[in-house]
Amino acid sequence: MRRIFLCILVIFSALQMKAQAPAAENKNQRYFDINKNIDIFNSVLRELDMFYVDSVEVNNLVQNSIRNMLTRLDPYTEYYAEENMEDLQFMTTGEYAGIGAIISYNNGQIVINEPYEGLPADKAGLKAGDAILEIDGNDMRKSTVKEVSDKLKGTPGTSLELKIRRPGEDKERKLTIVREKIEVDPITYAGVIDDKIGYLHFGSFTTRSADRVKKTVLDLKAKGATSLILDLRGNGGGILDEAVDVVNLFVPKGEEIVSTKGKVKQWDRTYLTRNQPLDELIPVVVLIDTGSASASEIVAGGLQDLDRAVIVGNRSFGKGLVQTPRDLPYGGNIKITTSKYYIPSGRCIQALDYSHRNPDGSVARVPDSLTNVFKTRNGREVRDGGGITPDITIPQPRGGTIAFYLMTDNIIFDYVTGWVQEHKEIAPPQEFRLAESDYEAFKEFVKKREFEYDQLSERSLEQLKNMMEFEGYMDVAKEEFAALEAKLHANLDRDLDLFKEDISSIIESEIVQRFYYKKGVLLHQLSNDNVYEKAVEVLRNQEMYQSILRPMPAKVPSADEMKEKLKNQYSWKDNKEKQRERGLVSWMMC
Repeated sequence: MRRIFLCILVIFSALQMKAQAPAAENKNQRYFDINKNIDIFNSVLRELDMFYVDSVEVNNLVQNSIRNMLTRLDPYTEYYAEENMEDLQFMTTGEYAGIGAIISYNNGQIVINEPYEGLPADKAGLKAGDAILEIDGNDMRKSTVKEVSDKLKGTPGTSLELKIRRPGEDKERKLTIVREKIEVDPITYAGVIDDKIGYLHFGSFTTRSADRVKKTVLDLKAKGATSLILDLRGNGGGILDEAVDVVNLFVPKGEEIVSTKGKVKQWDRTYLTRNQPLDELIPVVVLIDTGSASASEIVAGGLQDLDRAVIVGNRSFGKGLVQTPRDLPYGGNIKITTSKYYIPSGRCIQALDYSHRNPDGSVARVPDSLTNVFKTRNGREVRDGGGITPDITIPQPRGGTIAFYLMTDNIIFDYVTGWVQEHKEIAPPQEFRLAESDYEAFKEFVKKREFEYDQLSERSLEQLKNMMEFEGYMDVAKEEFAALEAKLHANLDRDLDLFKEDISSIIESEIVQRFYYKKGVLLHQLSNDNVYEKAVEVLRNQEMYQSILRPMPAKVPSADEMKEKLKNQYSWKDNKEKQRERGLVSWMMC
């Protein structure tokens, strides 16, 4: 027996060693490939530096090479050189030291795009449209946005001298601004509306942002809110732990909210709620759109899977990937995708499969037909692979591309800058509307700027024409093609009228922002917001709210059918013979 056991042990060990041999060989080959390619890259760089016809900017060449390499993986794995570490810090903490303003390139100069309310730039009197000429005596007229940004940032408490030119003024202005530690508030606006409904717009999941949400919810409840709208539209995500803590405000301690799984199994984690909830009974509606991603989807998906909130809006972005920052030599850092996350029902909502690219390098969404069905706690069906689908979807009309080009070419920005100089005050954000005469003036402004814009439909039409000529169909469908071409040809007057509603809305928001900042823009948009109005309707109708979270069975028997069923089940006289045949009542006869 002992000899048999030893033989079995030897055979098992041999099989195990045979199985491990290919794995070890593959691992060694991988290490060899990595070292070989590093050596090749170093050699190429040295050859270029020594022999290329022009001088080579090594830092730019290497950093661009790294970024191009990372874009082949996914858009979220990013390299940060030492000089760009402040960008990563701001992304995760929402903090930096500077003057508190957004700047941009416009008409050959760097201008103030938006001063944040109550921060140094705003307190010093800077306005949107102001052109930055000098900083501390250094000429900035030919500088890049990054160069100007670096000059504006600095140690809190230090001052800088700024020379600007304001549109419509001939004389240059000089301002002294004291830098401060800038912390962008993740709560854009919060308030209580009629019917005791609390509303808050949450902009980003930065450090301690969950505490800010908690404080805001408590303030809303103190003001009489008995239900809540959590607006996550446009929230691109942030820190995963903050998302878990936001969900924790409304669900009990110990609930699993999200789990992460990746290549390094030791890094796999399950995130549970750690605290007692703030309020696990208050009705909650969460608003999402295509700009809601990552941590926003963890909150919306977690509350949906636990049947704790009704989700209203449009399908979210679909980012189910987690990034981890890793330190690199010489003060750099790489934010690398290390895992996928899974919300309570077990689904991963990643929409794009970066591991399987098309031959042209593009990435396709996971088709709805290939997604899998999961169940919420109450048994409602939800799907993976394409973001969070709302419980109530509100279709959003698609506007024309002309509005996009009017913004990116700064046409709307420049028009509003001139408009604001002629109007010292406007109506409250909820009431402000652009006058018809102002829109007509805008149309004339656009024409004077000789504005041109690219139409995707025109380019596609040109491709269709080439294909028809190649395949010999042009003669057959010549008249139809000419009619289609006439309809799709760019026509500025037509498009400014056709998409007037979209363009007017953008102009109104830009004007409101100049007077009432981001908070005012949000209030203005809420005054004509179908998604927001639907959320209010749901919270006003508790029967509707509960029916969404706890749906009735697909086929509910009528009252008469239920009575008949009970009669058949419990009538002794009618069922005695059948029961005796099955032996179910024999014990009662003893």
